[in-house]
Amino acid sequence: MLTLITTSIFIFLVTTWLILDSPRLRRIYSLSRHRSSLPPSPSAIKTGISKPWIWFRSLHKELNSDVIYLQLGPTPTILLGSAQAAWDLLEKKGAIYSSRPRFIMGQELLSNNMRGLMAGYNNFWRRWRKLVHSGFMARQSEKYRWIQGLESFVLMGDLLSDPREYRKHLERYAASVIVMVTYGRRVVDVRGDRVVEMNREAMERLTQVNIPGKYAVERYPALKYVPAVFAPWKREVLEQRKKDIEMYTLLMDDFKARVAKGTIPDCFATHLLEEQKGLGMSDLEVAYASGTPFGAGIETSAGTLASFFLACVKFGRQFLPQALAELDRVVGKDRLPEFDDIPKLEYINAIVSESLRWRPVAVLGGTPHATTADDWYKGMFIPKGSTIIASLWSIHLNENDFPDPHTFKPERFLEKRDYPGTMGHSAFGWGRRICPGMHLAQASVAINIARIIWAFEIGPAKDGNGKDIDVDIFAFTDGFNSVPLPFQCDIKPRSRKHAEIVTRQARLANEKMKAYEVELE
Repeated sequence: MLTLITTSIFIFLVTTWLILDSPRLRRIYSLSRHRSSLPPSPSAIKTGISKPWIWFRSLHKELNSDVIYLQLGPTPTILLGSAQAAWDLLEKKGAIYSSRPRFIMGQELLSNNMRGLMAGYNNFWRRWRKLVHSGFMARQSEKYRWIQGLESFVLMGDLLSDPREYRKHLERYAASVIVMVTYGRRVVDVRGDRVVEMNREAMERLTQVNIPGKYAVERYPALKYVPAVFAPWKREVLEQRKKDIEMYTLLMDDFKARVAKGTIPDCFATHLLEEQKGLGMSDLEVAYASGTPFGAGIETSAGTLASFFLACVKFGRQFLPQALAELDRVVGKDRLPEFDDIPKLEYINAIVSESLRWRPVAVLGGTPHATTADDWYKGMFIPKGSTIIASLWSIHLNENDFPDPHTFKPERFLEKRDYPGTMGHSAFGWGRRICPGMHLAQASVAINIARIIWAFEIGPAKDGNGKDIDVDIFAFTDGFNSVPLPFQCDIKPRSRKHAEIVTRQARLANEKMKAYEVELE
């Protein structure tokens, strides 16, 4: 009898251990123990929303909490709605908040676990992070300012000669800077450039497959092993992976051939090859790493500048006169602003910060974080394995930090404010997952805003009766990144002298950049 009882207890303990050893069941067990301590949660979950970040912000206001719990499928999701909450968790507790949710479609099937941006908190990610951050750290990014400066002159010339196509010009600028910085290759026409088109196709596919809840395999991981012949969704993504590998390999092979000929400037791909052996990274890992700037940099820079134009149309009468006065005082009227001027332009820098805050492109705060351990925050339980979304729409429009948040007010960055960090906004993320290209992006936005205001008068377009055409400051795209929908604006030179200076600088810049207009073999 005693033996039977002992055996039964042993079987019970072993069974319990086996059950609790399953990550998902352990999570369920932990949740059940601490359910009463979870952050506030809505009574109903909305799905299929085109702009979920708007709903997220309404939840923070409705539940009066900076931290919210959602059960979206099998994985707990935590929403952070204030800069302080994001800082306290993602920055101060980076050791347990720096991983990523599992991306079966985007990372495992499409990317063969090669994209560092979506990698978990593991050795591969640490190598990738060291490689990318060292290539774009503050001092290293200054080496690329000559590219940004020349392409910015070209952008001013394009805005002068064809102002109606300003969005295309912004995109060309951003694409050319990224491709030049990465591969030492210039983009002349963004709509027909082979490198841009291949990268855009890769990024569009990645964005499509990363939509939460779109594919059943994200909820039922075992489906990953279904043969592609029986799963069209898997076959399509594997075909795109093959294209991506061919593209990234082609670009790096072409780059190496040009290195051998001595026909390229110092750029990010040079850095990759120099660091590859020391970090023990394969050729394919390095090839994928070279695509990182493209995926992160074009839409964010071009989108922020488009939002700046939108702000000029809607609120320009309030802030542009002060900006012009500062530029005329510091720079004068005989030349365009240079990078050396930027630290002296206090109000222009405030406009840059407000542009990044007012309508953040990475509206959901970029790729979500994930927790690697249970945690507590202000009496609220945050389970291990939770997906953490720090939506910038909620954070940058939080009235406690930014009163009257939908109004474009550069002055708010000239005042003393109690905001975590040193930038006064959170556009580039937090902690160990902070945007590695932040210095490059900040420089692009700053030099172009300074030069655009110096060179042009920007205001509302006119209708047939000469009346201002209003713009909708809430008309933005859906998707992982959100940018303004097309809108009209009036862009004209401040004077004939300003136009002549812009024309001369654009011509000289185009001549200097001609050497980097090379065809992909």
